[in-house]
Amino acid sequence: MSRSWSNWALVAICMVAMPLHATDTAAVLARARAASGGDRWNTVGGIEMRGRLEASGLAGEVVEWQDPRTGRWASRGRLGQLQRAEGYDGSSSWQRDPGGEVSRTTGASEQAHARTEAWLVARGYWFPTRWPAQLGAAESRSEDGRRYEVIRATPRDGVAVELWFDQASGLLVRTRMRQGLDRRTTRYADWRTVDGVRLPFRRVEDRGDPRTVQRLTLHEVAIHRPVRDALYAAPAMDDSVRIDNARGVATVPLQVINNHLFVDARINGQPVHLLVDTGGFNLLTPAAARRLGLATEGRMRGRGAGQKQTDVALARAGTLRLGDALMEKPVLYVIDLGRLDQVEGTRVDGLVGYELFRRFGVTIDYAAHTLTLVRPDRFQPPAGAAMLPFTLDERIPLVHGTLDGVPMRVSIDTGSRSTVTLHAPFARRHDLVARYHAAAEAVVGWGVGGASYGRPARLGRLDLGGIPLGGLVGDIYVRDSGAFADPDIDANVGGGLLRRFTVAFDYAHSRMYLKPNADARRPDDYDRCGCWLLADGDRLEVAAVTGAAAAAGLALGDRITAIGDEPVGRRSLDAWRQRLRELPAGTRLRVDYLRGGRAETLELVLADRVPPPR
Repeated sequence: MSRSWSNWALVAICMVAMPLHATDTAAVLARARAASGGDRWNTVGGIEMRGRLEASGLAGEVVEWQDPRTGRWASRGRLGQLQRAEGYDGSSSWQRDPGGEVSRTTGASEQAHARTEAWLVARGYWFPTRWPAQLGAAESRSEDGRRYEVIRATPRDGVAVELWFDQASGLLVRTRMRQGLDRRTTRYADWRTVDGVRLPFRRVEDRGDPRTVQRLTLHEVAIHRPVRDALYAAPAMDDSVRIDNARGVATVPLQVINNHLFVDARINGQPVHLLVDTGGFNLLTPAAARRLGLATEGRMRGRGAGQKQTDVALARAGTLRLGDALMEKPVLYVIDLGRLDQVEGTRVDGLVGYELFRRFGVTIDYAAHTLTLVRPDRFQPPAGAAMLPFTLDERIPLVHGTLDGVPMRVSIDTGSRSTVTLHAPFARRHDLVARYHAAAEAVVGWGVGGASYGRPARLGRLDLGGIPLGGLVGDIYVRDSGAFADPDIDANVGGGLLRRFTVAFDYAHSRMYLKPNADARRPDDYDRCGCWLLADGDRLEVAAVTGAAAAAGLALGDRITAIGDEPVGRRSLDAWRQRLRELPAGTRLRVDYLRGGRAETLELVLADRVPPPR
């Protein structure tokens, strides 16, 4: 109940079992129990709570149900014009997004968070047999002029959470836990007695950014109100998507640019050029939303591969069409993608992401440049393809793989141009910078939030679904912020690897398929120029320099007009990047460029930044 921009479920007071340090910890918990209603909690059944939620510049009414006996909970309501629901059914958490897509928590880290949330709902420390957990010693702390007793608890199979008890009242007034890259702090206030127990009527959740703050104010609470089991179950998805032909299959052309996938689609009948991204949501740029006449609401936080975070709003369209595939009343996130047009060398109006993959069976044929969408009940994997089961983590598919025999949790991201990006915690744990003799850090990509940095390296053997891949070039991330600092994922596979296959996704059964194509054994080359280039009309802008480019004297902001006596306007940005990967080390190229409006010339000698393929 905490994975996205709207965390609706109220976690009321809750404690833990089996203290490791019985004296101080037991005294704090006993006092909290007495202050919260004592033995009355032994007979509390269902709890129904109604209130007003304010989040992301939106507001609306929500209702939540809790079952303290089992830890189940469910929340349904509205933020602005958008409906949303989420819950935990006793085995896994689920979520219904504003567009109507329903997902279940299946990733290991999210399952662990779900168990801790259930433990909190169940007031676990009052029931040590049913809800065992490890507790640290109570620690006295002062903050904001108040004193607290803080206990660190780790429920069985869950994640650690800090419980902050107010010394004056004895009540639980704060919880803190890590969630992905965030530290989530929840404050409880306005405690009132309802049918013999005390509950907080106000909750504020904060992840360290004003755009993530959520405020829930209750106006009605009922104890022992009967709650049907069905209320805790995940709802069915609506029927707002279809394929307009009798076969139930839609095939649309794909453009493969910079290892990214692009499709021409229509929103409300108007043309848009969209990137296909398993790691993203359906979204538009603000310029595209304005052109389409879509109103936006809300202000949320967006995070991508870059270092910076950005604002996200919401809009609802009438239709989104890809060939014969139609999505009715889709909710679209509206986010500034920065200089992505220049990064890709083509117009980018937005993305199609999780919503597309969740609604259809999807087959991406990189070699044939086609995207095929099919009704889930008619999906057939490519003949002879290897099957990889996946789980969802923040709606991104995760598969198991190995790197030189070391197990990895790998996200599958068609929105990444890279081959493999190794997350910083995994890289540090296995000393991969030294092991693979990684090159110096440089700009290796560009996405939401700007430039992404990494240390390129020729890797060992990567195995996915029993398919061995050797000699790939990966990027080792070494920074402490950004998406690739997430400790719950070890590596990210992008288009540089996926383009070697026909790739299919069956979200209905949590399966992915890989069938090698003619490029499967192609040597993996890497940029030998040392500059990150952006499209700039009939010129190329130098956005970052290292290696050969730095040695030659190119500088940030230079505009290249010709390479090797060939005007840069004769090739696409993608074609130039490919040429500067494939030309051998030692190749000498004349580079004509503009610096401060003055024409200059230099000689660029291409050089390997990583060892060449064997």
